Amino acid sequence: MSTHGGHVPVLAPAPESGHVQQTGAVAGYRPERTLRLPVELRRQFKRRRTLGVYLLMAALPLILIGALHLGSGNGGGRRNNQIDLVDVATASGLNFTLFVLFAASGFFLVVVFALFYGDTVASEASWGSLRYALAIPVPRPRLLRQKWYAALVLSVGALLTLVVVSVVAGGITYGFGAVQTPIGYSIPQGSALFRLAGMVGYLAVHLLVVGALGFWLSTITDAPLAAVGGAVFTMIVFAVLEQVSQLGDIRNYFPSAYGTAWTDLLQTPVDSSNLFRGVVQSLIYVAVLTGLGFRHFSRRDVTS
Repeated sequence: MSTHGGHVPVLAPAPESGHVQQTGAVAGYRPERTLRLPVELRRQFKRRRTLGVYLLMAALPLILIGALHLGSGNGGGRRNNQIDLVDVATASGLNFTLFVLFAASGFFLVVVFALFYGDTVASEASWGSLRYALAIPVPRPRLLRQKWYAALVLSVGALLTLVVVSVVAGGITYGFGAVQTPIGYSIPQGSALFRLAGMVGYLAVHLLVVGALGFWLSTITDAPLAAVGGAVFTMIVFAVLEQVSQLGDIRNYFPSAYGTAWTDLLQTPVDSSNLFRGVVQSLIYVAVLTGLGFRHFSRRDVTS
C-alpha cells in the first residue's frame, strides 16, 4: 500500500476467518443458544435440594391426614367458638386441599419460593462456577433470565405437587364431594375445582414476591443461605408488623399484605376486590425487585 502524497494508510478489515466472526466471537456462537432452559432445569432437578423439597411437598398432605386422624377424638378443631378451615378439613378431598394450602401458605411455601429463587445466583458464586458460566460466554441478562425462569418452574411445580397430592390423597381418604365452607355454604365440585385453580394461581403470584426478593438478594451475596434467610426473615417481619393496628392503612402496602385474600374465593358471591389489589400489588413488587436484581448484577464485579 502506497503512502506517497501524505496519505495515511488505511487498513482494510480482516476477512472473517473460519474460526472467528467479525464481532470477535467464535464462529457458530449464538448468545440465544447458551444456557437453555431445559438444560438448566435438568441441572436443578438433579440436585438433592430440589428432590428433597418435592418429597416434602408430597409427604406433607400425608402427614396432615395422619395428624387429623390422630386428633379426631380430641374434641374437634373449634377454638373460642370460632370455626375455620380446620373444622371442615375432613368434609371432602377438596376441603382437605384447602386446609393444606391454608396451613402451608403462611410459612412453608414462603420458604420454598425463597429457597428456589434465593439459590439462583448465590449458589453458583459459592461454588466458583459463576465466572466460568459468564466466560462461556453467557450474557449476563440471559443468565439471570434463565435462572429466574428455572426458579419459577421449580417453585410453581412444588406448589402444584402439594395441591395434586392433597386432592388425590384427600379424595381417597375423605371422598370427592363438594366443598363445605366454614360458614355453612356448599360449593359444587365443578365450581370448587375452578375456584381452587384461582386460589393456586393467586398464591403463586403472591409468593413470587418473596421469590423476587430472594432473587435480588442472590445477586448481592455469594452466600445462598443469606439470600434465602434474608427473604424469609423480611417476610416474617412484615407479617408481624401487619398485626400492629397502630400502623393503620400503611399495612395494606406491605409485601405480605393480602396473603390470605385467596380465601375470598370461598365466598358466594365472590368478593374480588382484595384479590385484585393483591395481584396488582404483588406484580409491582415482583417487577421492582427483579429489576433491582438485574440492575445490580449488570454492574457486579464477578470474581467467584
